Amino acid sequence: MTQGYRLTAHAPLRDRTTFGVPATAPWLIEIDDTAALPEVLALPQVTEAESLVIGGGSNLLFAGDAPGAVIAMATRGLRVLSDDGAQARVRADAGVAWHPFVMWTLEQGLCGLENLALIPGTVGASPIQNIGAYGTEVGEFIDVVEALDRHNGVMVRLDRASCAFGYRDSVFKHEADRYLVTAVEFVLPRTPHLRLDYAGIREELGAMGISAPTARDVGAAVVNIRRRKLPDPAVVGNAGSFFKNPIISQAQADALLVDYPTLPVFRGDAAHNRKVSAAWMIEACGWKGHRDGDAGVSAAHALVLVNHGQATGAQLLALARRIAESVHARFGVAIEPEPKIIGARW
Repeated sequence: MTQGYRLTAHAPLRDRTTFGVPATAPWLIEIDDTAALPEVLALPQVTEAESLVIGGGSNLLFAGDAPGAVIAMATRGLRVLSDDGAQARVRADAGVAWHPFVMWTLEQGLCGLENLALIPGTVGASPIQNIGAYGTEVGEFIDVVEALDRHNGVMVRLDRASCAFGYRDSVFKHEADRYLVTAVEFVLPRTPHLRLDYAGIREELGAMGISAPTARDVGAAVVNIRRRKLPDPAVVGNAGSFFKNPIISQAQADALLVDYPTLPVFRGDAAHNRKVSAAWMIEACGWKGHRDGDAGVSAAHALVLVNHGQATGAQLLALARRIAESVHARFGVAIEPEPKIIGARW
């Protein structure tokens, strides 16, 4: 243990990702104090090879070993910076676990993140992917992302506009080697603006006997739905939704609806395009519940690739490629993975 960080050689990574596939890092560096980052980044173990920053490992697939040092943020500070009665500014360190953080905000009477309950991972990873679920994206509530700019070695504060949030996208994905997220500041309202018209939330609330829901009720409903639909990574290795819902032109969507009228189609990121359901297309191609050895597709949700025990990352990647090829062959639509793939190219 060095001041502010811990250094481990030849570190196994199986338990550091929700897929639970075998992989090793030449060095694992766990950061307990953000102030230690300049020293860590100057270490020869980091500077001599490509390094990777991980959170909860819920958005990673190791198709091979890590090529360089793996840095894990273990900082877990959490506090309310200000509260004017209408909204509060909350700061959470990068190492704070995401779902407990969402539950904490709801316990404080703060709203906005309830539709993002039970997503695995950490606060620090949330802006990178601009995590989203049930009609909500985290970027809507992020005010500032604090990060170390590795290009010039200084701490920076990026406002929402500078984060360039998009669908499962941000500046942190496009400049992956530049920013190391250290903390996120959220602005959360106290008056709820509930989003209930997505993926059975109203129906779940009805089954719970709730007719006038609070934000906490919506969070509980989302937890119930996710637990039914998605396998628990503690039981079956997975990274949640493996594929993004593709965004295509309106003309292509209209043409698909002629042949496939039940294909779910949503508004895209602009008026001229549409987002279509990857899960629907994957299931239509017959992949739901498919299994190649221990690499498979969940029988409960076609978007979820699963490790039934001893699958390697390379085996899961090979299966994902076959799925994408079949979807493109049938529908003419390219689907892409959500997780970052280490040790191979998509």
